[in-house]
Amino acid sequence: VGNYKRTVKRIDDGHRLCNDLMNCIHERARIEKVYAQQLTEWAKRWKQLVEKGPQYGTVERAWCAFMSEAEKVSELHLEVKGSLMNEDFEKIKNWQKEAFHKQMMGGFKETKEAEDGFRKAQKPWAKKLKEVEAAKKAYHAACKEEKLAISRETNSKADPALNPEQLKKLQDKVERSKQDVLKTKEKYEKSLKELDNATPQYMENMEQVFEQCQQFEEKRLRFFREVLLEVQKHLDLSNVASYKNIYRELEQNIKTADAVEDLRWFRANQGPGMSMNWPQFEEWSADLNRTLSRREKKKASDGVTLTGINQTGEQVSQPNKHSSSLSVQSNTVQSVQSSYNPFEDEEDTGSTVSEKEDNKIKNVSSYEKNQSYPTDWSDEESNNPFSSTDANGDTNPFDEDTPPAMEVRVRALYDYEGQEQDELSFKAGDELTKMENEDEQGWCKGRLDNGQVGLYPANYVEPIQ
Repeated sequence: VGNYKRTVKRIDDGHRLCNDLMNCIHERARIEKVYAQQLTEWAKRWKQLVEKGPQYGTVERAWCAFMSEAEKVSELHLEVKGSLMNEDFEKIKNWQKEAFHKQMMGGFKETKEAEDGFRKAQKPWAKKLKEVEAAKKAYHAACKEEKLAISRETNSKADPALNPEQLKKLQDKVERSKQDVLKTKEKYEKSLKELDNATPQYMENMEQVFEQCQQFEEKRLRFFREVLLEVQKHLDLSNVASYKNIYRELEQNIKTADAVEDLRWFRANQGPGMSMNWPQFEEWSADLNRTLSRREKKKASDGVTLTGINQTGEQVSQPNKHSSSLSVQSNTVQSVQSSYNPFEDEEDTGSTVSEKEDNKIKNVSSYEKNQSYPTDWSDEESNNPFSSTDANGDTNPFDEDTPPAMEVRVRALYDYEGQEQDELSFKAGDELTKMENEDEQGWCKGRLDNGQVGLYPANYVEPIQ
């Protein structure tokens, strides 16, 4: 009696499970949306970097094909998100609304109907069961009284102090108790028989209500299975023709990369095949007469020619001030020899993911493909990093120069952005090493901590005490 409540509770559980399934789908849709946005941002950032970077030709197009793949896959995942929310989520929500009807006093109509049906079917049998329990209790009490009366009679026979009248009363008590046992036993057996006779009808009525609950639950289970299959179809991109086409197109783009074609292009546009600008005789003109720049004065006074292609170990990364840093404005020139490893795990710091990614990107490429190169040159052996007086070739032209004894650590007082190729750029507070003292024009030669060597205004720094 009362165990039908587990079946009734299942109806309320079905309503809650609809909410759980909707929440599950909603969370997955949000993940799909975030993934799609991250793919788009990644593709945009790297497409810009590759287009500005030094890669060229068919390999560049093959590389950019990955960004195109990410953009198309992003669109597909946005479609997945839309399908999950607009179709599956709404379908569950509408089915739940149609299947479960709330009452004014709380609870659901379906729950109350099941509760009333079970209670009505169980009421006659439960009443008879109650009668059986009462008859059993009366029978057991009579048996107990009979046993007590017999015990008293037996004890009285051994007691000489009892008169015959008292003994007679005890014997009568035993007889009455035996008759009570017979009556209660008969009543108990009769009520039990009536209960047994009512049991088949009771089981039929209860099973009828139970089957109604089973049918209601079957509808929910079949509906869940149907929805889950639709969700699977929306999530399974392997059967989407456009998804397969994305990777078929990506493979074709990568296979079209042709090293021979790229080398031919580079030869024609950046090598011996490009149009030449051979020197020709030029008449003197007053417009050509100009004042020497401070850079040229510096070279003239020192008797040393500084060129943009003079790369020593300390100057292996002489970046152009237009170096690509993926739209990140910075006066500090990034060095090629960065210690950044793009495959290391990010530390859990307070900075956001986008900030970390921006910091990484600034170190990826040191120059743009279209940057201009200085045309200064020198045939002096002292400025040729590849010349060597060592017949055995033991010297390394990329070894760092031995620092002069005059080196002094200084700190920048103001921001300065180099105006020419051989000038340093730094910000106020940056530290660098002064390699030569101030010249006549007020310029010093120094070295940044990233190894770049160049000129800077002497009055922009102060010695570190």
